[in-house]
Amino acid sequence: MQYCRKCGKEQAEDARYCAQCGTGIRGTQWEDINVAADDLLSKVKDLIKEGNVTRIIVLNEQERQLFEIPMTIAAVGTLIAPQLAALGVIAALVTRPIIRIEKRIPVEEE
Repeated sequence: MQYCRKCGKEQAEDARYCAQCGTGIRGTQWEDINVAADDLLSKVKDLIKEGNVTRIIVLNEQERQLFEIPMTIAAVGTLIAPQLAALGVIAALVTRPIIRIEKRIPVEEE
């Protein structure tokens, strides 16, 4: 399953551009991870340390977006602290969050 990196709309597997907003969607892939609310913050921190993630979106059980962290912000360590504090509050309110991760696809896999 792939999603537009700009508007988040689900796309056909062979799509090159988003049918909704026209953004190019090649070069990245999306992955969903279901986590327990208690593990949300630690899993997001692990994903940030991983390094190949370009965006993290936290969704609720109905797949409504609650929070988004572009990794350009995460690259500057001190700027991510307020986002992680807010993520802790979200974890307390949502029972089964979904983490949607955008990753870069290495050139040889494209």
